[in-house]
Amino acid sequence: MRRRMRSRRNPHGVGQIPPPDCGISPLPAFALQRGNLGTSRRETLPLPGRRFLANVKPMGCARGAFFLSWRAMKKLAATLAAALVAAALFAAFAPQVGAEATYEERDFLTRIRRLTVEGRRAGEGYWSADGRRMVFQSEREPGNPFYQIYVLDLASGETKRISPGVGKTTCAFFRPGSDEILFSSTHADPRSRSLQEEEIAFRASGRKRRYAWDYDPEMDIYAYSEKTGALTRLTSARGYDAEAAYSPDGRWIVFASTRDAYSRPLSAAEKKMLEDNPSVFAEIYIMRADGSEQKRLTHSAGYDGGPFFTHDGARIVWRRFDEKGLNADIYTMRPDGSGVRRITDFGSLSWAPYEHPSGEYFIFSSNKHGFANFELFIVDAQGAKEPVRVTTTDGFDGLPVPSPDGRQLAWTSSRSGGGAGQIFLAQWNHEKAREALRNAPPRRKP
Repeated sequence: MRRRMRSRRNPHGVGQIPPPDCGISPLPAFALQRGNLGTSRRETLPLPGRRFLANVKPMGCARGAFFLSWRAMKKLAATLAAALVAAALFAAFAPQVGAEATYEERDFLTRIRRLTVEGRRAGEGYWSADGRRMVFQSEREPGNPFYQIYVLDLASGETKRISPGVGKTTCAFFRPGSDEILFSSTHADPRSRSLQEEEIAFRASGRKRRYAWDYDPEMDIYAYSEKTGALTRLTSARGYDAEAAYSPDGRWIVFASTRDAYSRPLSAAEKKMLEDNPSVFAEIYIMRADGSEQKRLTHSAGYDGGPFFTHDGARIVWRRFDEKGLNADIYTMRPDGSGVRRITDFGSLSWAPYEHPSGEYFIFSSNKHGFANFELFIVDAQGAKEPVRVTTTDGFDGLPVPSPDGRQLAWTSSRSGGGAGQIFLAQWNHEKAREALRNAPPRRKP
């Protein structure tokens, strides 16, 4: 999955946790974000009102109501009148520079429909270059509770599994100009079947636990040939190798890996960190499509993951968690690792960025409006403006992927209820997105 984050011991994650039960890509413990839990809001009274209520004393318990004296009521009326006058004057004379336009979900998304229905959950749907097919992951294979990879023909509805059917899989992607599809899998791990049985037994027991990605160190990247059915292993280093995507010309693959944690001696603190939250060791790597010339691109503390190439192949967009794992933001860089540019300063968990084919903006997910409430946002490609909110429906919304022509959007959502995510599809209003970004205020920096 394209990465979610969360610590096994700390329910809120050392910083990474994928959205709750959402058929999501690895956001490890992305926190369960996006909601399936709704938006957390806190309303506060204007200062005069807060001061007044601080002086009001409850005189009894009439179902929690406050009883006010006549003097107190007169004081409240005067205070509110003064506040209304002040508000009217402010509205009349305050400059309107930077005023933010308000948009609703229907301004950007229309004809919303659920694309996947089978299985416990599904997510991470990526389009073929011609826009006629989609590759995705789903928990639907009999005898295997983990994700497997499927290809869906959008015209006929025919679905075919292309992964081995054993072990865990995630993060598939079509190779442009080729019959190959990459994905990550643990099927080569001798323990795969026993781990499946353990998971099935756990679920059958009725016990509950929060959904979290485990960053299995046996996860490696493979390329599947649709013509021959052959499966070619591209990575073999111990560590979690996943979250991979091809460049537009099909010559390169960018991916995330925790291999550094398994390739050198670790300090006692690092060993503890690896046990609690292995995603902290994830960095961005690049390699040729045949698996050669593997090179590390990032070297910063915190989880770097979920990378994709931009439409012209000139840059890579990804999300980076801070060292404490409390926030994540969107970044871009050149394919050689230079020219790092921060796109968001959003003060929240922002992840799963994907560029619109126009190259004008990125679509991503963030829990800006509540820890467990993940919504879709857009932000200009230069990161000059504040992000604009796209979705407002209850439930998790993440992993957005626009169609090759930019007219549709596929994303993972729990809006249908039940907590687990499925893939949804809608018509995308590109012109409205451009308008919203033009009207957005300059980016606020902390």
